[in-house]
Amino acid sequence: MRKKRLASLLAADGIRADSVLADSARTDGVPADAAYLRQKPAWHRCAADQPASYECATIKVPLDYRRPSGRTLDLAISRVKSTNPAKRHGVLLLNPGGPGGSGLDLPLALGEVVPPEVAEQYDLIGFDPRGVGASSPISCGLTDAEQGIDRPYHPGSFPSDVAWARNIAEKCRENAGSVLPYITTRNTARDMDTIRAVLGERKLSYLGYSYGTYLGAVYTQMFPGRTDRFVLDSGVDPDVIWRGMFRTWATEAEPAFSRWTRWAAERSGEYHLGESPAAVSKTFWDLVARADRDPIVFQGEKINGDDIRGARALFFYPAQVTPLMVALKDAADGKPAVTPGASGPDFSMKRALAGESGPAPAEPASDNAVAVLWSVICGDTDSWPRDPGQYRRDAVRDKAAYPLYGDFASNIKPCAFWPRPLEAQTPMKARAGVLTVQNEWDSQTPLASGQGLHRALKGSRMVLALGAEGHGVYLADPSSCVSAPVTAYLTTGRLPAEDIACRTPAPGGERQVAPVKPLPIPSVPGRF
Repeated sequence: MRKKRLASLLAADGIRADSVLADSARTDGVPADAAYLRQKPAWHRCAADQPASYECATIKVPLDYRRPSGRTLDLAISRVKSTNPAKRHGVLLLNPGGPGGSGLDLPLALGEVVPPEVAEQYDLIGFDPRGVGASSPISCGLTDAEQGIDRPYHPGSFPSDVAWARNIAEKCRENAGSVLPYITTRNTARDMDTIRAVLGERKLSYLGYSYGTYLGAVYTQMFPGRTDRFVLDSGVDPDVIWRGMFRTWATEAEPAFSRWTRWAAERSGEYHLGESPAAVSKTFWDLVARADRDPIVFQGEKINGDDIRGARALFFYPAQVTPLMVALKDAADGKPAVTPGASGPDFSMKRALAGESGPAPAEPASDNAVAVLWSVICGDTDSWPRDPGQYRRDAVRDKAAYPLYGDFASNIKPCAFWPRPLEAQTPMKARAGVLTVQNEWDSQTPLASGQGLHRALKGSRMVLALGAEGHGVYLADPSSCVSAPVTAYLTTGRLPAEDIACRTPAPGGERQVAPVKPLPIPSVPGRF
């Protein structure tokens, strides 16, 4: 009787029966409305050196939502309250991406740049997803050397690649095997709905970046009746998780590389890499071949051809990658190599090519983020091949088709040896009136991926910043042409009537924002 009464109350409140309550009902028929949903967060100042308005709390969530009275995990949450309670609309949950990214400090960080009209309407809510940071963090016990995910394919080294992948999977099982099967996107979406419930909100609004777009998309499908204003920024294509997401790095690096060769050729008088795109391309591949034969020594580091090809993300940023290529060419030619913007003994060309800035950390890095990454991408879907030979064949094929990064993307991953997932991946069937946002030249979730997300979520709209570079759009650049449409949606709840393509003008120019027809983009995967 209690279960029937609970279901009727939920229906009367406009909340679907496929909510976190029904979704996690126990097999004995007793409603799962117990302690974890009746919690009241004990808010407190996050730290003495942080503003008093930045508050933190910890709540409990079930490890396994099928057994809500069993083992629990700690979930760290944070908030910055609405600046005008009279205009408060609700809560805006924030996620920075990953998988494995900490979002606990986002209310504080984004609170400094969020438009005043958004700050008035929402309590900004941050959280560390399960297994991350302050939320019952997991570890696979990986060394620094074991934490990389980029491994180029070579016939001679493939057996060691297989051994590496198997070793990662085995170490993760040994160190976190009782928790790993539950560190998934679907369970994090359930945690999001638990946060909504314990905060006393009927619906949830959300701003998620990168992997956070897939997390948000899954929430819209699991809890469509509780989805309010969702902004999915820099989109992951849900139709190709997760192996295909790596492959997008390969497929979409090729047009970015071509764009770079044109850019560098137009500035041949300054950089001297070639007077035509073809000449610039030849200079690059000659440099890769030379580094493969005889690694280039740059400030005491040896740079090989794989290091250079692995810089695929940098080719989305022509002004950044060009000086690096010039410096490497000069070093290979025996000339003094000076990299603009880089100085001091701590500069590392390897880190620069990997897209990292600053010196290497003095202390060994925790493997928490990498452990969560593998847990999610291996545990979300059963589409990973189990035959190492399949990875070998795919790497050979993609190295030929996408020479910059194809073999990195298709080479074997620990998911080949991961336990089978407990749940199937989430189909995108429910309509989702959400707003997707994208830069045209995003290196991590390329345009094709963002449009795949938009296409998968029926009823969504897209705001595309034409010509724009960078991963993460809204609030990352307050001058971006996407800012006004996104803020308007967050403050009114009204989607644009059509998809929007806009171009951020140079200082002093006039911004042009015009509706456009959807672009015919092929179904290729994205980045997380």
